[in-house]
Amino acid sequence: MLDFSATYIITIINLVILFFILRAILFKPVTKFMEARAKKIQDSIDQAEKDKAEAKRLLADYENSLKNAEAKAQEIIKTANENAKRLTERIIKDGEQSAEDMITSARKQIEAERQTAMAQFKLEAAALVMAASAKFAAREFGTDDNKRYVKMLLDELSAQKGKN
Repeated sequence: MLDFSATYIITIINLVILFFILRAILFKPVTKFMEARAKKIQDSIDQAEKDKAEAKRLLADYENSLKNAEAKAQEIIKTANENAKRLTERIIKDGEQSAEDMITSARKQIEAERQTAMAQFKLEAAALVMAASAKFAAREFGTDDNKRYVKMLLDELSAQKGKN
């Protein structure tokens, strides 16, 4: 029985020595490797969470920028429409003023030409009256002759007036 217990004790001693040897050679490196691997995985998870948070922040910034850009675009369009409307109104007003100025100028020119024509007509009428008076003064006529010459003079005046 002693052999059984000595074998038993030697086996226990061998197992204890094997445990310490395996622990030193195998368990510690494997444990270190597993801890390093777990730390690496945890670091990757933490980095992924940081990247996800950064992506969410960038997305929010992008959406805000997009909203601001849309608001700015709407403001630019509104300003451009208002400027175009003011420019159109100014062009129309300038056109109307120009047309009024042209009409006023044309009326003044027509009035000036009418007055010039009237003055010319009066001068020519006076010349004809003087010429007719000179003809009448040079000859003495009878009543029928006076009527005939007056009618002829009036016809000439009418003809002159029709030409002008």
